[in-house]
Amino acid sequence: MAAVVTAQELHARYQGTFGRVGGYLPRNPLAIDEFQRGLAQRAADLKDDLDPAVREFAEMVHSDGVVRMYVSQMLQEVPEEHRHVRSVDELIQHLNVVVGWAPSYNRDPLKQIFLPMSALFGYMRLTPSGAVVFRNQAFGERIDAILGKWCTYLNSAESAHVLNTRDWFSQPAVELNRLYEYECWDHRGQEHWGFPSFNAFFHRAVKKDFRPVAGKDDPSVIVASNDGTVYNVQRDVPRSADFWLKGQPYSLENMLYGPECRSEYVSAFVGGDVYQAFLSVNSYHRWHVPVDGTIEHLEIVKGYPFSHVESASPDPTTFSHSQGYQANISTRGLAFIRTGSELGHRMVCAVVIGMEEVSSISWAPGVEVGATVTRGQELGWFSYGGSSMALVFQQGVVDEFTVPVTNPGLHPDDGPTVFVNSQIARAR
Repeated sequence: MAAVVTAQELHARYQGTFGRVGGYLPRNPLAIDEFQRGLAQRAADLKDDLDPAVREFAEMVHSDGVVRMYVSQMLQEVPEEHRHVRSVDELIQHLNVVVGWAPSYNRDPLKQIFLPMSALFGYMRLTPSGAVVFRNQAFGERIDAILGKWCTYLNSAESAHVLNTRDWFSQPAVELNRLYEYECWDHRGQEHWGFPSFNAFFHRAVKKDFRPVAGKDDPSVIVASNDGTVYNVQRDVPRSADFWLKGQPYSLENMLYGPECRSEYVSAFVGGDVYQAFLSVNSYHRWHVPVDGTIEHLEIVKGYPFSHVESASPDPTTFSHSQGYQANISTRGLAFIRTGSELGHRMVCAVVIGMEEVSSISWAPGVEVGATVTRGQELGWFSYGGSSMALVFQQGVVDEFTVPVTNPGLHPDDGPTVFVNSQIARAR
């Protein structure tokens, strides 16, 4: 079958993916080819020993004719020069490798691949059939189960083998991740710097002096919940919008939807504000409370991993558009906080968004319904993978946002950097 998408189009789309913009994948897409070729031998060694989650994925694809059709077409739509996975069975074998793969640090920035599944799906999900199958519920559920097994591996002592001075504790990696800002800096010299697993390293704790809480004595100060790059601020957000279209990034009834979430929560935010920032590979991956208040509701909503906004032609801002899109459809944690009298007893919802390989969303100990929380308190953390975070404010909470959205003349994905606990807005 002739390729539907040209190599040039794929390269342009690849540059706009989260993995690429967030620093998890290399600028040079040819490194993706090298990575996929390197999976082949490992896949052959594991061919007869499928992980149970991968086996369930295989059974689903082979038994569901529609899914198998789209997966097969997706593979064939990748241009020949980049088609290193040629059949459903080869895809299954490659996934079987990834589920037991610990991300390593490559000193060559042109070859740094920190998201193995994103690298495996790198081209195929950007094809027309790939866009369809990655929105299929059965397919997404099975991929999510594989991500869960991968998270279990990254939580295990076996994954710590990459935490050494040749890899994540080499001088370039130490500088990239600014490890002197983290508590682990005091444990250098210990085996794996005291980390029991790769995920323990990924969501490492930062020293409080490096993330001071702004406006401690001023209840009108609203602080950032995460380290990140500011993507967008939108005011007067509607209840419903075509979030998959350019210029319509947020739809409250989709963004705040959860099977356990009361509909009046969604209604309460109509006409309110959304602030969103995304996390890069070297960001601090824990999140904190933006306002003083009480937790009214907590929920984790399963979504569609690896789905992205489609574009009729390569668009340099595809990732920006996908940020808003993924806030509506990706796996996300919802933390509804009722503010105190200083902010009129209104609500703020912290929406923590799992993107690409994010394997789990965890609430911090003591964060539970009915708990009183204060600005700067730890709210939870992401396990390994790409991620974003949005704060949704009930109308009347925010007077003004004090952080710029983008600098004039810059690409929208190159917004200003913010640090957790720094001021982003002022309440009325």
